[in-house]
Amino acid sequence: MARYFELMDDRQSTSRWHLGVPVDEQGQEIDPWQFKHGRWIDLEGVPRFPLDVRGDPLDYCWAAFSIPVVHERVVQLFERMDVRDVQFIPVRIEGNEEPCFILNALRIIQCIDDARCRRVEYWKPEDDRPDKLGQYRVVSGLRIDLAKVGDARVFRPWGWRVALIVSEDLKQAMDAEGITGTRFVEV
Repeated sequence: MARYFELMDDRQSTSRWHLGVPVDEQGQEIDPWQFKHGRWIDLEGVPRFPLDVRGDPLDYCWAAFSIPVVHERVVQLFERMDVRDVQFIPVRIEGNEEPCFILNALRIIQCIDDARCRRVEYWKPEDDRPDKLGQYRVVSGLRIDLAKVGDARVFRPWGWRVALIVSEDLKQAMDAEGITGTRFVEV
């Protein structure tokens, strides 16, 4: 049976860099949440990420608001493996000349298995957030229903788009390639 993993930023290294909020060419902050909607994004210009903490560059990391930023090595790996349903948006990183990209997952799949998650909470009327009523408020110990995933290899789960999920073959390829900065948690 297929296995899937949440692809996270391994924050354990104390010598690593930390990227801030993306800004446009005029220095204005770019909406960070647009990278979690599961759709193609056309930006004017090339976003820039300031360094909140200077340090060793990583092949994979989260910028502010958990925006996945990858080195060109990750893009090349995904291309070799014929991974679809992703958009790689070129970015500049302060003090770094290497080619880097935002990894924008283009699929959202309704697949969270509430009963198998450690904890799930929904927004309720008493939370006074009518815009979020009935949506996930908390998901911990994320588990997905594999029967709903199909042949997806990279996606975000509907209702909890902060999670980025990858298939086992991608996890294994990233490990074999020595991609730095990754942490995988089986879902």
